[in-house]
Amino acid sequence: MVTHTAVDSWRMRAVRGATTVICDDPELMYDAIRELLTSLLSHNDIDASHIVSAMFTATPDLRCAFPARAARDLGWSDVPMLCAAEIDVPDAQHRCLRVLLHVERRASDPALIPIYLREAIGLRPDLASIAAPLAP
Repeated sequence: MVTHTAVDSWRMRAVRGATTVICDDPELMYDAIRELLTSLLSHNDIDASHIVSAMFTATPDLRCAFPARAARDLGWSDVPMLCAAEIDVPDAQHRCLRVLLHVERRASDPALIPIYLREAIGLRPDLASIAAPLAP
């Protein structure tokens, strides 16, 4: 009789996050994206080498810079990234930046936790308790 041991295989998973800025300024955008990405990786114990790709969106009122540049500043030079504009929905959150990360995870790893920072917490109040940034 042959027995098979469970293999902790790798799977691609996705996790999302969002944050806001107070105005359309490149440095504010880069700071907010770096904070969001750092929070996503920290809360989910993601190693940057396991990031497969990242998709960033910005609301139509943010046009000053590409959010992906902030990820490049964090050293994500080998990660394919795409930036796009959110659809202009009436009464939607203003000055909002979102990210969808695709990461490789072991099947046994815990579920990924989405992170919503600043005014973006209002997008998912059901996640507000886990969306708070890590203490310094």
